Amino acid sequence: MTDTWNSPDKFNREASQWDENPQRRAVALEVAKAIIAATNPRDTTHALEFGCGTGLVTMEIAPLVKTLSAVDTSSAMLSVLQEKIKTSGLSSIETICTDLSSPSDTFAAEKTFELIYGSMTLHHIDDTAGFLIRISRLLSPGGMLALADLEQEDGMFHDDPLEKVHHGFDHGVLAAMLKAAGLETILFETIYTFNKTNKSGATAAYPVFLVTARKPIVSLTV
Repeated sequence: MTDTWNSPDKFNREASQWDENPQRRAVALEVAKAIIAATNPRDTTHALEFGCGTGLVTMEIAPLVKTLSAVDTSSAMLSVLQEKIKTSGLSSIETICTDLSSPSDTFAAEKTFELIYGSMTLHHIDDTAGFLIRISRLLSPGGMLALADLEQEDGMFHDDPLEKVHHGFDHGVLAAMLKAAGLETILFETIYTFNKTNKSGATAAYPVFLVTARKPIVSLTV
């Protein structure tokens, strides 16, 4: 079976074992720390996380905000997160199974958020520029977008030829997309580097960046 961009089937298959990978947990923890440090979420903040998966980042940020809408295309991933929510007793998280990258998606059409973030998800979204435009519309004026993902790499991180992904991102290209989406104060930082061995047995270091951008309080358009 061929997996396509942001395939729910792939992640449904992997959901039950997703958290067993210690490297994945380590990356998520560092991403959560970096997002918290860069965006300063508060108990008045309404946040949205796209591509939340099993909630490895969700569960770190949710206690700090007023509400967190955790969105993913995989119902099985969300089921794992829902069990964590029950165990934790947190009442601030709502889970939504939808594809925010789809132009036909209508979730949150009437909502805005002070913080929108994603961790290692953007490279699974085909139309990066279009997605950033759609997601920026969900930001309230002055709201922040925080994206953690891979630096541009040689294509060996995801070395499955059936899996469609971007091979990381060039900072300049991504910054131009964020600016085109109406965002400003665009800042990049490298927040973590980890080693991964691919299917051919080759090991390489993969840096992870965090980029933050803010929606202007006054619209830049006239």
